[in-house]
Parts: sequence; C-alpha cells; structure tokens
Amino acid sequence: MFASYKYFVYLFSNLIPAKAMGFFKFKKMTEISYYSPEGLKKLRDELVQLEQVERPRVTVEIADARDKGDLSENAEYHAAKEEQSHLEFKIAKLKNVISGARILDESQLDTSKVLIHSNVVIKNALNGMEFTYRLVADSETDVRNGKLSVNSPIGKGLLGKQVGEVAEIEVPSGIMKFEVMAISRQ
Repeated sequence: MFASYKYFVYLFSNLIPAKAMGFFKFKKMTEISYYSPEGLKKLRDELVQLEQVERPRVTVEIADARDKGDLSENAEYHAAKEEQSHLEFKIAKLKNVISGARILDESQLDTSKVLIHSNVVIKNALNGMEFTYRLVADSETDVRNGKLSVNSPIGKGLLGKQVGEVAEIEVPSGIMKFEVMAISRQ
C-alpha cells in the first residue's frame, strides 16, 4: 500500500504523460466571488444551456458516430468524445464558480472607497484621459462595455482607493498612474 497520495502521484508521474497528470491533482477549494444578481443569473443560464441543450446534443452525436461502425478508425466518434470531454470540463468549472458565488448587497457597501461593483472614473496622470469602469467579478468582465475585473492589474490597484488618491499600477509596459476622480454605485 502506498504511504501517501503524493507518493502515488510521484511514483506514476514518470509513467503517465504530463498532460494526463491533471487528473491526479487535488480538488482546489472553491473561491468566493461576488456577483451582481444579473451576473449570477447569466452564469446559471449558461449552466442550464450546457446541461440541458449541449450535453444531449453531444450525446446524440456520439451515438450517431458509434452506429457508423469501427470505433478505432471513426474520426467523428473521436471528435464527439473530445467535444464531450471539453463540455464536461466546462460544466464542472462553471458549477465550481457558481458554488462559490455570492450576491453582493450593494446598499451595505462603503461608497467612499473603490470596491467590487463600484463605478469609478479614473484619470490617466500621463495623458489626462478619463475612463469609467465598473469593477466586477472575473466572469462578468467586458472591457468594451466598461466592466473591468477586480482581479486585473488595474482593478487590484484601484481597490480601496478614495476620490483624489492616485493608484500606481504595474502593467507590462511599466507603471501607470491613475487618479480616482469619482466613485458611485449604479
């Protein structure tokens, strides 16, 4: 009998391709993320779509491909099985995100600081350009529509700042400075 699970993984790590080793990883604890009611509804709707529409469609594709004969040389069957694998991974990942999702009561938040679900107007100290963003959870990010992830470098740099404060944010091209011009909720 193996002394520990880690020893088991170590022992077989040289026999199993690195790509397949992901199967042996410990399950990561669910991270808590805060969502707007609309954002959480969007995630749940996507999960329903994947489970009730996409999963049955892929199952039918697999059955149709299986009926065509020899599975060892059946490209349609292998493609459908691969699609099923990706779909199941996406469903599991989405379930994990939803299980850690919490709806944030915005009426209880401090409006004097930049927090998640804050609408913030920032001014680039270098060129004077102003930008308006709403800080949201990762899965709600949509930069084109002004929704910026709280886990992005700019989002992290702005968290906790007050009007008039300057956030120095390290980005790939160097350090950028943004002054917080205004903070609001909806």
